[in-house]
Amino acid sequence: MRDLAVECGDRRVLDHVSFTVGCGEAVVLRGPNGTGKTTLIRAIAGLLPAAAGEIDLEGRPDDAPVGTYCHYIAHRNALKADLSVRENLLFWEDISEGRSSPFDAISERVDLVDLADIPVRYLSAGQQRRVALARLLVSPRPLWLLDEPTVSLDQSHTELFAGLANEHLAEGGIIVAATHLPLGFRGERVLRLAAERADAEGVRS
Repeated sequence: MRDLAVECGDRRVLDHVSFTVGCGEAVVLRGPNGTGKTTLIRAIAGLLPAAAGEIDLEGRPDDAPVGTYCHYIAHRNALKADLSVRENLLFWEDISEGRSSPFDAISERVDLVDLADIPVRYLSAGQQRRVALARLLVSPRPLWLLDEPTVSLDQSHTELFAGLANEHLAEGGIIVAATHLPLGFRGERVLRLAAERADAEGVRS
């Protein structure tokens, strides 16, 4: 990413943001509310246009959007409330058009086995968050974009998620995450956003 700028309405939320993250690495975005953490993640995902600068993913075809190589987990879980856990994840598998582990294996890894056939609307906030995070396993993609991924999770499931994330990193995956909370990523580096600017701490520019 080089000299990225993103505008929301008449306000430039991000300006001159530059950093590089390699295979097997995680960058954690930190800063007060309103400093552009979510905006930066949405821009990488291709959901917000860049006013200036560029975002690139090495190895992708020139005409392929970066977003097609990403999994984006936002504040909201993006689940169909009337569908069961199983139906939600099979839906994401179908639209992802990628290889996936069997549903039973995925649900076991994220502790959803006993909830598989329950409509999502009846699940607790933490259970719904685990269903959303299970999408990361439905179809492998190299870049995980995570906005407060552990919101609503208890300590044991926060640790479970950290284990899954560290496996992804060990396999050469990339993570960019916005959070106010510790995530437990091995070797994570911090990009600290502040009003009108972004300062990198330990991030190659």
